[in-house]
Amino acid sequence: MANVNDVIPAKTKTAPEYVRAAASKTAMAPRKDVDLDAFRLRRLVDKLVELDKVEVHDEPVTLTQISGIVEASDRAILFRRAGPEQFEIVARAAGSRDRMAVAYGVTADKVQQEVLRRADTPQPIFDVPSKEAPVHQVVLTGKDIDLSKLPFYPHHQYDGSTYINSGLDYVVNPETGLMNVGARRLSLRNRNELGCNLTAPSDLRTLYRKCVARGEPLAVSFTCGAWPTDLLAAAGMRAAHLKDEVELVARMRGAPLPLVRGVTNDVPVPADAEMVLEGYFDAKGYHEPEGPYGEYMGYYGGMHLDPVFHVTAICMRKDVMHQTLLNGAGKHLDRTDGGGGVFKDAGEAQLMRRLRGLGFDVVKVFFPGAAGAGHHLRVAMRPRHAADAHALIMTVFGLMAMIKHVFVVNDDIDVEDDHQMEWAMSTRFQADKDLVVQSGLARNPMDPSSFGQATATKAGFDCTTPFGREPTVTTLGATAPVFSEPARFQTVRQALQTGPMYFAKIMEGVGSDDGREIALALDELRGAGELVRDLEGRYLLGKAEKGTTGIAGDIHDVYD
Repeated sequence: MANVNDVIPAKTKTAPEYVRAAASKTAMAPRKDVDLDAFRLRRLVDKLVELDKVEVHDEPVTLTQISGIVEASDRAILFRRAGPEQFEIVARAAGSRDRMAVAYGVTADKVQQEVLRRADTPQPIFDVPSKEAPVHQVVLTGKDIDLSKLPFYPHHQYDGSTYINSGLDYVVNPETGLMNVGARRLSLRNRNELGCNLTAPSDLRTLYRKCVARGEPLAVSFTCGAWPTDLLAAAGMRAAHLKDEVELVARMRGAPLPLVRGVTNDVPVPADAEMVLEGYFDAKGYHEPEGPYGEYMGYYGGMHLDPVFHVTAICMRKDVMHQTLLNGAGKHLDRTDGGGGVFKDAGEAQLMRRLRGLGFDVVKVFFPGAAGAGHHLRVAMRPRHAADAHALIMTVFGLMAMIKHVFVVNDDIDVEDDHQMEWAMSTRFQADKDLVVQSGLARNPMDPSSFGQATATKAGFDCTTPFGREPTVTTLGATAPVFSEPARFQTVRQALQTGPMYFAKIMEGVGSDDGREIALALDELRGAGELVRDLEGRYLLGKAEKGTTGIAGDIHDVYD
């Protein structure tokens, strides 16, 4: 095993000192009571296969076939014999809420609550010696490094290279000693160098640019093949109350987190990962073109200059399972790992917490996957005053730059049901008073419609019923009648003596399972001049001209 000072060039020899200092703060004492396979990716995939949530390909497939197969399916995919090396590769393990539910150990409808619960529950973090870390079962350094023997493959038609897109970056802030965790794609340059997007806004970009300004490299390790909640903590969740993001990885697992120090750069990473690529970004800055690449909104991000990542070690399990994500699947964003699972869960949970914390009576929030990771937001709420829905829309614009359109409905609408949302939009929205448009806002840099603009214009749609207006029959959703109460009356007259009743309630009151005899009984009351109806359409006893139905109120008011 090579020593860090032998592998990393002289300019980077300052890196291990601050990394070691951070590691000593972050990691706790070694412990023996934790199963180091409990949160390995293979365990989850085995469970998903058992639950019939995976499309398994036992036949050999070439690396060029992978993307087409993954994009064509709405399930997780397991390739048992991919490429000439016969790699085991799993795709879309985190690509839907039901798969994420398996990772969380709860039912799909409880995922959001579980994310919030875990975010508030601290978990211990502890050191694992390298000789005991599963991810260090195979360690390649120096001349043994050959990235071309790993499953980099073409993801999209116009990509700039072959990619592994499941990288989670672990880095120690040189200034604070705190750890940052993010998500990154990696493109193959040669046997020991990778390309990486450090152009898009991220904490890693900020750290790297500060290092370049000081003329220093930045030590980073990428895990490739992780439990889905690690990805959520790395890319989809933010926790302002936590100083160190590795703490969020532990909390999202809901269990103690084992860390192992890098063999060449000393950066701590989860000891139970499938594979780790250790190394550093050189101090030259942005000097090599990277991309294009099919981004998560379904369009390509253009080619741009980026730094080069130098790999100083490849570490992996003996029976490594490689992982790939579906990222940027054209017009089917709900199938991606971002739109369909990980990022949606994270964004919904943290937004629910923040809106409730600001006093809004929010019942549910939902990011529809088909719009991409976080572009559209649906909120079901109980308005407390007339301005509540509009105030919530403006608040959301300030809370999350990613969100482009907000749809607010009452709590009688299921925000996960496209049919109900379309119905609410069609029947409760008037553009002149319910549309909120705001320009000059922070934009999603990956939104193709805003390219070339410094800011974005966003819209909110208030699809709630008019606040304070008493509900009438014309504002109620029309659904099949429900007969659930036992009969209480012998005749229709007896039923109406208790007060106004809708037709179906009269049927229920007298125990009718037909209804035609109720119409005839009402006609007898009409003939006797005793039948009246109120403006809600309910029947009641009163005085009217014989043979006619009396009206309680001015019926013309209903349509004026």
